[in-house]
Amino acid sequence: MAQRLAKVQEQIARSLDQAPEGALRVISVCAGQGRDLLGVLRTHTRRDDVSAILIDLEEKNTLAIQSAAQKMGLARVRGLTADASMMENYLSMAPADLVLMCGVFGNISDTDIRRTISLSRQLCNQGGRIIWTRHRRSPDMVPQICEWFNANEFAPELSATDDEDYGVLTHRYLGESQRIAPSERMFDFVGYKSLREV
Repeated sequence: MAQRLAKVQEQIARSLDQAPEGALRVISVCAGQGRDLLGVLRTHTRRDDVSAILIDLEEKNTLAIQSAAQKMGLARVRGLTADASMMENYLSMAPADLVLMCGVFGNISDTDIRRTISLSRQLCNQGGRIIWTRHRRSPDMVPQICEWFNANEFAPELSATDDEDYGVLTHRYLGESQRIAPSERMFDFVGYKSLREV
């Protein structure tokens, strides 16, 4: 997990480095305690450009995000206790320049992965990036997930999958920004163990 976190943080830093000048919007889906994003913003030169919403269903996680952001002086970074699958919870920050979906695709069905990718077009600015993760254990869905991103106007930019049992990948959205449909639901969070049993 520590290695995966480091690779995610590398891609977050790279995405911020390459983002346009000026204000940046960031969304984190199922954010946990936000260690991936907060760990980068602690020292990154673009930290003061970033407004971010980190959504998680567990209040203990979002309180940890709020506490850490406050200590780091990140006034425009906030944790939100809410259902991260519901599009309505992203109205305040979408379309964003960077969307994090780390730890999501290994815990939802293949059908919901495909649906989530399609709805992600509503979360991203044109030129915005999504960073996502997925284990490489059998059945390895990473190639198929990449195809679904490609079919929805996302272009692959960077991956860290060689000799690993997980993938950390970045895709850039090339299509036009879309208005959020607030009633839409991206996924049901099933959990890795339950999916393996199925």
